[in-house]
Amino acid sequence: MDLGLKGLRAVITGGSKGIGRRCAEILVAEGAQVAICARTQADVQATAADLGVRGTAVDVTDKAALEAWVKDSAEAMGGIDIVIGNVSALAVADDEAAWQSGFDTDMMHSVRLVTAAMPWLEQSGAASITLVSSVSGREIDFTGAAYGAFKAALVHYAQGLAFKLAPKGIRANTVSPGNTYFDGGIWQQIETGNPDLFATALGLNPMGRMATPEEIARGVVFLASPASSFTSGTNLVIDGALTKGVQL
Repeated sequence: MDLGLKGLRAVITGGSKGIGRRCAEILVAEGAQVAICARTQADVQATAADLGVRGTAVDVTDKAALEAWVKDSAEAMGGIDIVIGNVSALAVADDEAAWQSGFDTDMMHSVRLVTAAMPWLEQSGAASITLVSSVSGREIDFTGAAYGAFKAALVHYAQGLAFKLAPKGIRANTVSPGNTYFDGGIWQQIETGNPDLFATALGLNPMGRMATPEEIARGVVFLASPASSFTSGTNLVIDGALTKGVQL
């Protein structure tokens, strides 16, 4: 299937590893221009060199820095067609600090990213916004309350955007991954640092394994692409049947 991505311009936060990096790889392979940002300079530089994309180290909780990155990326690429928000504080503790961190990183980074990109999205003929949420936003699990609450809020925010922006031809969707394992990722850290929790989480996956970034990124890129041009306001759950709630 031709996803219709050739020549389109995408910005991805959290694009140096895991799901974000794999999204960038797929987009580049499909002929899109890509700009990524992430927190760590060395990771960004390595990914940018490997993939041939624009890369900038950005603290996405810094409003001015995030807005400047979006503006610089748009000017360098000649516009923005695709926005992919893929950053999380992974604040799974049950304390006030987790609530603040989740609000600043998961929630406000997404809001500011969309707002900053809007002038260019409004000029695009294939504009889309895709935010990475989590199955923890769908049902109560072993993560802290703040993490799940903000992941649920992202789905609500994106659906509101979908309704509001539909007359302008701008689509908005979310993807809710299940447990996703990759080198340097949170589940690899848990595997070595808290093997009991890792075994418990793995045991909840009916397929007997966790997802790969590739499996999640395919869904993200499809929703972001013109091949999904009439899909807006959708939350795509990619979890290998991990969650039991019925999504009607």
